[in-house]
Amino acid sequence: MRRLARIALMATALMPGLAVRGWAQEAAVTAPAPAATPAAPPAGAPVDTLARLTADRVDVVGRDLLIAAGGVEVSYRGAVLRAAAIRFDRRANRLEITGPVTLLDGTGNVLLAEAAQLSADLREGLMQSARMVLDERLQIAARGLSRQAGRYTVLQDTVASSCKVCRLDPRPLWEIRASRVIHDQQERQLWFENARLEMGGVPVFWLPRLRMPDPTLDRAAGFLMPELRTTSQLGTGLKLPYFLPLGPHRDLTLTPYLTTKNARTLELRYRQAFATGDLDLTGALTRDRALDGETRGYGILTGAFAMPRDFRLTFDLRTVSDPAYLLDYGISDEDRIVSRIELGRTRRNEHVSGRLTHVNSIREGERNATLPSLVADVTWARRFTGGPFGGEAGFRLQSHSRWRSSENPLDGPDADSIADGRDTGRLTLELDWRRSFIFGPGLLVSGLTQLSLDSYGIEQDAVWQGSHQRAALAGGIELRWPLVASDASGGRQVISPVVQLAAARVVGDELPNEDSTLVEFDEGNLFSLDRFAGADMREDGARLNVGLGWTRYDAAGGSVSLMAGRVFRDAAQPFPDASGLAGESSDWLVAARLQGANGLAFTHRLVFDTGNGVDLTKAEARLDTQAQRYGLSASWLWMKADAAENRPNPTRELYLDGRYDLGGAWALRAEGRHDFETQRTSRAGLGLTFRNECLAVDLSLSRRFTSSTSVEPTTDFGLSVDLLGFGGAGKAGPARTCSR
Repeated sequence: MRRLARIALMATALMPGLAVRGWAQEAAVTAPAPAATPAAPPAGAPVDTLARLTADRVDVVGRDLLIAAGGVEVSYRGAVLRAAAIRFDRRANRLEITGPVTLLDGTGNVLLAEAAQLSADLREGLMQSARMVLDERLQIAARGLSRQAGRYTVLQDTVASSCKVCRLDPRPLWEIRASRVIHDQQERQLWFENARLEMGGVPVFWLPRLRMPDPTLDRAAGFLMPELRTTSQLGTGLKLPYFLPLGPHRDLTLTPYLTTKNARTLELRYRQAFATGDLDLTGALTRDRALDGETRGYGILTGAFAMPRDFRLTFDLRTVSDPAYLLDYGISDEDRIVSRIELGRTRRNEHVSGRLTHVNSIREGERNATLPSLVADVTWARRFTGGPFGGEAGFRLQSHSRWRSSENPLDGPDADSIADGRDTGRLTLELDWRRSFIFGPGLLVSGLTQLSLDSYGIEQDAVWQGSHQRAALAGGIELRWPLVASDASGGRQVISPVVQLAAARVVGDELPNEDSTLVEFDEGNLFSLDRFAGADMREDGARLNVGLGWTRYDAAGGSVSLMAGRVFRDAAQPFPDASGLAGESSDWLVAARLQGANGLAFTHRLVFDTGNGVDLTKAEARLDTQAQRYGLSASWLWMKADAAENRPNPTRELYLDGRYDLGGAWALRAEGRHDFETQRTSRAGLGLTFRNECLAVDLSLSRRFTSSTSVEPTTDFGLSVDLLGFGGAGKAGPARTCSR
């Protein structure tokens, strides 16, 4: 035992700070001896500065040479070296390593080689027939490899790829061949010299120097992957984004876009993160043939910030140069540019908000001078107990203002009405209360009431000029009798008949209707005291609201429900005909919903009149299903014509958006929108995506058929290619499968 301890101390003396574990024997001894006890580190030496050697066999030759063989592992300052054998020369302070060699540098990178010569601290040296693996994604094979200063790894005659290589087909989908690659471990950058990109073994392009981030780096200055886009209006163009970090909390992306039809665009995106929120600015400036060479463009500024006392500031500011720009450049199809800034707070029983909205219409036939282009809202709402009356009560105070830029009630010969310049201000106070009681065999009886007080100030209107006041008081009694039963399969069924008797009285001035021209009749407001969408109109008179609902809850988690209802009144209300609420009795409302345990969701709503047969007023159906291999979202809408809702012709539209996994790395997607009234498809698109462990390709083809005085039908073709495995790349797909 004394001799074994002496051998361990000799090894420690040869490699200062080295602790030796394993089978130790002198050169003349052929039989293994018991394991040596690790030598104690020098007094006061930090643990992370000690090297640790583990091997099946350790030999010490003289005073300057240590030889370890069999499952050798050396650990030092987070780096781990594994090899078949090593020789440590104390005088040269070098390690001669026999492979296979594996070096983990402590940052997630792996170096592999057949043989190596390294310094004792593993920070410098040479490796033969080496391979470097970065973040388990990018592999770089080289004839030789050298480590310098513990920071740089230099590889000679290299091939880099993140693709899986099969034995029978050793060519990866893509590879970058270079005469030399330098990996800066500190900056996490890869420098390629004399780089050549090959796709499936075919050279694509060559660059004398190429810099790319390693897979662990998310933000680095440089060019991003280009995108090819071809449209019938702009021709073929190339987008080449350049990403520029401006510190740890800011960055800027500049994207030049040049097309064959002389369109020149510079897109930009600026992002900044603050301690309390974030800011995002997106926009573009363009010179093309559309406006005789004038500059076109758009801009969007969004942000969200936490404010004191739980308030939150959000804003979304938008602008565009002309009506056709957003469609021409594939940005969006919105035809009313809405900007908002809002400060609000929502707590359990309180909501406070102030919002300013600006609307700029680029829709054909609309004049911004006569639209409410600036809208301001301030709202304070609270929920509280009903005090001595019990139940739950609510309070809402709201200020609402609408301003038009037109200065006169009659603004020129093209004025649409005497209200072209109307400016409106409104202050509304609402109080509501509801209390429920349960009687006998589960009969639920509720009492409810609502009081609304409105004060209006109207200017720039020849008819409604001045101040106006109005009060509306509504109340009702509601009876529900939910009946529950279980079936043999373990499901539950609930039948719930509902009857509500309500009455309202509206007193005060008549007011112009601007915010309640569009009214929906659905299961959400069948039992509401007021079904108008805004405050300009209030529902008056007595009515009886009746409905019957049935729901079945499946034991597996799905459900199916049906509901039917109708409204009966003592007098007709000024609802639009197409709403289904006009007349002394409303149309029938029938709604169905299916929610599958597998993610399938289907909703269908019908509003129809039975006065003279069955006359359909509105119909809507929505289907959404998402599975691992496929997904489909579809909607169908039918509405009859109504001039009061600014719909001179019926609407019959079908919208489809689907995806299908073709197997492996391929996926197909399609979308379309068809107008059955005009027998014309307004939009159609196809997309094909390939994504595996190292490559993502997105190919798209779309056609917009709509046209007006400012826009023309357009065909759009797009192609983007992304080499996965470098910093900032997208999510990898399924790995390539090798055939045997």
